[in-house]
Amino acid sequence: MSGFNSLGPKMKNLIVAGGLTSFVVGVYLYTMRAVGGTDELQVAIDKFEAQKSKQNAEEAAVPSKA
Repeated sequence: MSGFNSLGPKMKNLIVAGGLTSFVVGVYLYTMRAVGGTDELQVAIDKFEAQKSKQNAEEAAVPSKA
């Protein structure tokens, strides 16, 4: 049972590089999915802007007392 020791140094390096690359890509994809999955902040911003524009429209409809 020679296993990993029977491989040449370049092949060992390629296996380690492949494993590290797979790990990094996996973490990157997981992070992008986790961050991009929720738009709670954007929904709150859109709701606030809609409320603000509605309030501005109501204020424009009421004549000023000046």
